Amino acid sequence: MLRNAVRSVLAEPRALDAPKRVWRDWVLVAGLLTAAVLEGVLREDVVWRPFALVIAVAVACALLWRRTRPFAVVAAVFGGLILINLATLISGEAAFGLYSMICVVLLPYSLARWGSGREILCGLALIIVAMVLGFASDFTGWGEVVGGTMFLLFPATLGLAVRYRWTARNRELGQVRLRERELLARELHDTVAHHVSAIVIRAQAGRAVAATRPEAAVDALAIIEAEGTRTLAEMRAMVGVLRDDGTAELAPQPGVADLEQLARRAGDHPRVDVEVSGDLGDLDRAVGAAIYRIAQESITNAVRHARQATRIDVRLASYDDSVQLTVRDDGEATSRNPGGYGLVGMTERATLLGGTLSAGPDPDRGWSVDVVLPRTAGGR
Repeated sequence: MLRNAVRSVLAEPRALDAPKRVWRDWVLVAGLLTAAVLEGVLREDVVWRPFALVIAVAVACALLWRRTRPFAVVAAVFGGLILINLATLISGEAAFGLYSMICVVLLPYSLARWGSGREILCGLALIIVAMVLGFASDFTGWGEVVGGTMFLLFPATLGLAVRYRWTARNRELGQVRLRERELLARELHDTVAHHVSAIVIRAQAGRAVAATRPEAAVDALAIIEAEGTRTLAEMRAMVGVLRDDGTAELAPQPGVADLEQLARRAGDHPRVDVEVSGDLGDLDRAVGAAIYRIAQESITNAVRHARQATRIDVRLASYDDSVQLTVRDDGEATSRNPGGYGLVGMTERATLLGGTLSAGPDPDRGWSVDVVLPRTAGGR
């Protein structure tokens, strides 16, 4: 677990939270430049005044790239400080610098926040080396060494904490998107497959009677047109939900009250009979939607695969803490396309709501689907 957390913290962040220069950086740099110039002009105890002013201005300007190129900025700034501290240590001259250069504490944070794992390790090594040489060239006591070390490395710790938070948040969003894609795929399959199956059946029937009963073929074409129009409308609505401009027209999900309408849409070959018993007034909306979609997929499978089926029975019964849906047909029991996604989707719906689903050949004739769901989503 610890290793996974470290990997998560040190993961490349740019794909999740692409850094870019923001207006706050310009304001910060403008303020630092103003402070550096005023300090360089007004302070009387500045050592190597022109050189110190140039270094302070360069460090302030480098902050503009602390988000997009954190390691390059750290390498340039702290690499320069290493050279300066070495020169000061060798020459024995007094340490120099402006107070405005305190802004270098932002660089460990930027490195830990936006750098890659290798960049963080290399950058921290440069920071530690520069810090050790700085203390060696101007040693004033161990208390200042400890305090200065904590003061300089705390921003790096803070950057790692913020990085971990953002990484965890983006991972959570990725999981949500994955679940939504699975839900949309299931909804698309359940909706479109139902209508397309009806279109195929009507087309086959129309072709069979076209020569002897032209009027029946015309009726079949009208039904095909209606089913096709409805399919296109539902697909447009589903695609509209995916739009980001907020213009999608949302409609409530179908539920148990729409089972009768579902039966009428299925037509008369085979005939679909729906029987609902018990009190379903307080049924959870998610459970009602799942019942409708499972019934829709079961009817679609029966129409598509049940040979010589004349009747499909849909029975929904309500109990104290659960509801039971049973869909049976009287056709010849055949394999219901084990390589497809219909049964998988129905099973997933039932499992996610804390229910169970069983499907297979009926002992007498045909195929049956039995689903038991709790009245409240997620219940047992």
